[in-house]
Amino acid sequence: MADGTEPEGYLAGLADLAEAGRRHAEPLAAERIRARGERRLRRRRAALASGGALLAASLALGGLSLTRAAQGPEPPAVPPTPTASPFLPPTPAPGEEYASELGYVYGAVLRGDTVQVSVERLRAERGTVAPVGPVHTLTLPRGTLVETRQLADGNPADVRLDRLVSRLADGPRWMFVIDYDSEGRVHSLREAYWLSE
Repeated sequence: MADGTEPEGYLAGLADLAEAGRRHAEPLAAERIRARGERRLRRRRAALASGGALLAASLALGGLSLTRAAQGPEPPAVPPTPTASPFLPPTPAPGEEYASELGYVYGAVLRGDTVQVSVERLRAERGTVAPVGPVHTLTLPRGTLVETRQLADGNPADVRLDRLVSRLADGPRWMFVIDYDSEGRVHSLREAYWLSE
């Protein structure tokens, strides 16, 4: 120690030891910093990916709703109730049992136990007839008796409505007087043959 070699060696040894410690300590700290940075980067990428997927899904759904809106409104889930026909059956005058309507009866269709016909209301004036109201539909029992003459080849007869379906299936040709009771029900159909003679 008197020559001064020992403290220098001791200091040199400490310097070497510190250098070795720095060499071993720096890579560990750098590794931790790098690992933290990579974890942050992975979290950020995952957040961007999930956010991007969410954005893509939102855009797709928005695009679909816009496309559907451009196609027009969707039909309602429950079918709408039919609107009332503008036709109101005639009501009997005071003291009368029935009220009558004159019209072409055509477009007859057999539907199970009923016959559906279209009626075009007419007005007779001075030997001519003219349409005067909305066309409406009547659904009558197939056994309804119809007073006919020309439809029965010139012989007056009461014929069941279901036997006249083929003759009444065409367009407006045959004129009838339709009698309604006070509740709006059809009581009888009478061929208005005198208007076409």
